[in-house]
Amino acid sequence: MTANPELRERLAAVAAVAATQDGLVSRAQLRAEGVGDAAVRRRVGSGRWSVVSPTVVSLTTGTLTDRQRRRLAVLHPPGAAALSGRTALAVHGLRGWDGGDVTAIVRAGLHLEPLDQPGVRLHRTRRPFEEWCTEVDGLPVLGLAPAALLLAARLPTERAAGGVLAACVQQQLVDSDVLLDWLERLRPLARSAHLRRTLQDIGGGAQSMAEIDVGRMCREHDLADPVRQERRRDRDGRVRWIDATWVTPSGITVALEVDGAFHRDAQQWADDIARQRALTSPTYLVVRCTAQELRDHPDRIAADLRALGVPRRTAAAA
Repeated sequence: MTANPELRERLAAVAAVAATQDGLVSRAQLRAEGVGDAAVRRRVGSGRWSVVSPTVVSLTTGTLTDRQRRRLAVLHPPGAAALSGRTALAVHGLRGWDGGDVTAIVRAGLHLEPLDQPGVRLHRTRRPFEEWCTEVDGLPVLGLAPAALLLAARLPTERAAGGVLAACVQQQLVDSDVLLDWLERLRPLARSAHLRRTLQDIGGGAQSMAEIDVGRMCREHDLADPVRQERRRDRDGRVRWIDATWVTPSGITVALEVDGAFHRDAQQWADDIARQRALTSPTYLVVRCTAQELRDHPDRIAADLRALGVPRRTAAAA
């Protein structure tokens, strides 16, 4: 414990700041409280504090927690910063898309000291991101809609881009119309045409990438748009939701069920077979495909659906 009452008071003020910031303080905050570099070096040297970046000090030692890495990402830059990408979406409550590095967005042109902390990355932008931020649990975070769209624009594949948008809507974190509005606000944006089609599919009822892939298959192979997530009772009276259905010119309904990876489970597979049998009737035909086949060989599925009487897109439009 320091014998200097004035320094002790300053250190208490620093501790109060750190208590609101997951144990971290910036060098600028330390200087604002009158704690200079010499005092910091003494405490780091004695093992009481640790340096986690050139601009941030931790009042504890040891490996940073996930929460502390998020705090570091927004404390390290000298100007405004906000959590972005997968990190922002996880903070907003999106499930299934977290993992990897903590990411934050900062203003382009800002002088940044090197950030060597593993698992923390900063992205520069010329966009006015400060106007799109909110605070969640004490951390500055990019709003969900701009965070989702900016992430979708830089994901490695169009399928992944569509998947993250579908997940945001499916988990009821945002409406597809809100994302479409933001798509216009963010112009120009990479792959915006694809993102617009994907959001229009989602707005039409698609709630997963499999359903979006069905819509893409129909557009590319001249099949009429299906009715999505049709509610139907099986012979036992249970309500079932069907991925996609078409009424053929002969009056027979063709229903397509898309099986994801979880359908490979033996019990799930057996349940799916029984479900298909209970839904099928002389006027209601249920066929199935896997999500992977729909991705990799949509031409084969489209040909099979056409052979069963599913009308062409051009004929439906006429």
